[in-house]
Amino acid sequence: MQIVVEEENTRIDKYLASNTDYSRSLIEKMLADKAILLNGKSAKPSTKVKLNDVIDLQADYVKDINVKPSKMHLNIVYEDNDIMVINKPSGVVVHPGNGNKDNTLVNGLMYYTSNLSDTNGEERPGIVHRIDKDTSGLLLVAKTNIAHEILADKFKNKEVKREYLALIKGGFPHNSATIDAPIGRDKIDRKRMTVTSENSKNAVTHLKVIKRYKKYTLVSLILDTGRTHQIRVHMKYIGYPVYNDPVYTNDVTTPFGQFLHSYKMDFKHPITKEEMHFECPLPKEFKTFIDSLEQD
Repeated sequence: MQIVVEEENTRIDKYLASNTDYSRSLIEKMLADKAILLNGKSAKPSTKVKLNDVIDLQADYVKDINVKPSKMHLNIVYEDNDIMVINKPSGVVVHPGNGNKDNTLVNGLMYYTSNLSDTNGEERPGIVHRIDKDTSGLLLVAKTNIAHEILADKFKNKEVKREYLALIKGGFPHNSATIDAPIGRDKIDRKRMTVTSENSKNAVTHLKVIKRYKKYTLVSLILDTGRTHQIRVHMKYIGYPVYNDPVYTNDVTTPFGQFLHSYKMDFKHPITKEEMHFECPLPKEFKTFIDSLEQD
């Protein structure tokens, strides 16, 4: 597909976002992959276009995305014209990736509504943030691009407060703790993260004990940063891994996955500015297990 520019001195990513059906994030990816050429040459998102410049777009670039709506039960905690809050069950992947284009939360959201932001691209409509496949609990979804952009800034500026509950192995000896340890990709197993000083980013987790059991401790966790697998990595690092974690423990685990639940969320509504507060109960498997434990 070829486009002849009809404006002067406009960023190429902004121009294409206004004159095509592509999102800004997809345009940036296409520019990085040289699937968009400006006058026959590669360009950066910030490159300014001029009147009568020629932009060539690789027409078949997005043909493999093709994320299809799929009927799915959604536990909708809250919904209005701008946002949704979902209670995601353990075992559900948030968005397509790594060859998995079906049975994700995004597929279910697309079946439920066509009103989802496209700021994060065609594979992640509405997705402002994510939680791991086997982590359950509250997830915030944007239905409009303006809501998405405002919420993304709130996450960046740590204005969205999230609190997790986790059952960790062992009797944690303190009432509270702060883990400040940088996280990066594991050199040996690239699917895992680890505490390391090499190619890492700072990560801070605040822990508070809720209840003690024999051989286990129920804790609440608040993150200052949002690194991949942060809670799971930090709990393993201090010697009290999350129970039933198939990646960061050496135990035999059940299909339910790690006992980690995003149970509380506070933020200011991106449009109405109303203070929003949500809590959701533990999943049945999580609650049944801790109810069976003998308190310490």
